[in-house]
Amino acid sequence: MKRFRTLEEMPLSKFHFQMFFYTGGGAFIDGYIIGIIAVALSILQPQFDMSLTMVGIVGMAALVGMFFGGVVGGYLTDLIGRKKMFILDLVVFVIASVLQYFVNDPMQLIVLRFILGLAVGADYPIAGTFMAEFAPKKNRGSLLGGLVALWYVGYGVSYLVGYLMLSLGEDSWRWMLVSSAVPAIIILLARLRMPESPMWLASKGRKKEAQATVQRIFGKGVILSDSPEGKEKTSFLDMFRNGYGKWTIFIALFWTLQVAPSFAIATYIPEVLGQFGFADGNKEYLGSALMSLFYIVGLLPALYLVEKLGRRPVLIWPFLVSAAILTVLGFTASWHMSFAFTIVLFIIYGIFNTGMSIHQWIYPNELFPTKIRGTALGFGTGISRIGSSLSTFLFPIILSQYGLSVTLYICASLFFIGFIISILMAPETKNMSLEETSSLNKGKNNSGNKSNSSTSII
Repeated sequence: MKRFRTLEEMPLSKFHFQMFFYTGGGAFIDGYIIGIIAVALSILQPQFDMSLTMVGIVGMAALVGMFFGGVVGGYLTDLIGRKKMFILDLVVFVIASVLQYFVNDPMQLIVLRFILGLAVGADYPIAGTFMAEFAPKKNRGSLLGGLVALWYVGYGVSYLVGYLMLSLGEDSWRWMLVSSAVPAIIILLARLRMPESPMWLASKGRKKEAQATVQRIFGKGVILSDSPEGKEKTSFLDMFRNGYGKWTIFIALFWTLQVAPSFAIATYIPEVLGQFGFADGNKEYLGSALMSLFYIVGLLPALYLVEKLGRRPVLIWPFLVSAAILTVLGFTASWHMSFAFTIVLFIIYGIFNTGMSIHQWIYPNELFPTKIRGTALGFGTGISRIGSSLSTFLFPIILSQYGLSVTLYICASLFFIGFIISILMAPETKNMSLEETSSLNKGKNNSGNKSNSSTSII
């Protein structure tokens, strides 16, 4: 009897790359709004006579919005469907982006940045679940991790756009902020063509519709799964039950410890470079753009190694290297080192930091079943944004009161704590199906590979 191939056994195809573009668009605009506000704030602050506290609130507003958007959006994604939420959140984003042009005081901008954060936060669990539920298991890690590349592309492009718009004068910040609507409109139009996730359809008892979707995309010789899912009720608290609580805690911890220092440094990197002594001739903005573009280089080996060596080493060692590099930068902050020396160290830090950030999309999507995958990813997104919003708020205050060295030492300490937690808690999910990875909480290991032990560093 002929054996049908399952959805996860299909080879990479044009459809998978289309899905990568559709889902990665949210990561692009997330990176874009984080980067563009850093350039805009340097112009906006003196115009509105903003205190450091107000600057911190503006910088963290989108991140706070991402907490609520991630938690609520992830649950709604599991409850009402992936595609509906995928369209709605971008409609909200486009409207809020355009309205930024018309703000007349910091409070208006804070409200709009919060709304932008709501939309982007909701997009994370939708994008991750979509990509995970269509990806071949042999390429799932690199496809999910690759979504991070689009965050850094968006972040890098925002600095280049901001740098070019500086010549527009005192209102250049308005054009910088409204520019985020352009990629959002393009992505929104593209997403109208997306199908609903067949795994989500099956989890809601709509098995015929799910199978029809799979066969319409991949052909009649393909089925959804060897073990079809029954109708399952979505419950927010299920991510803390039946052994999933430890994965929820792990994801919240490693994700927060990775993004808290990263987002703070990314948001205020022009000011950081200025304190290193590179504030003449817009060099701090050019340096920021160059660094963010080089950061993408870190994804290339990480996306290869996460499938070759596994998930654990690609998370553990970058945490340690990032901590070490920031410690060196803190130690040499007052030595007046050359621009090239400082930029190279930041680039090395960025490459490793970017490399481990692929796990923000991999682990949350692999460790939970379909019925709560979006909920868990949204919760992880939300908790991580609490940490990143606090760090973004506190960063300029600590920088002004305690200096650059102490600020960088604190960031390095957070990375080192992440290194310890990853050694103790990170599981191995390489080459496993979603059914297998979401069963790890029950002590199941169907891969037969000893590297799946969470006690091995390598």
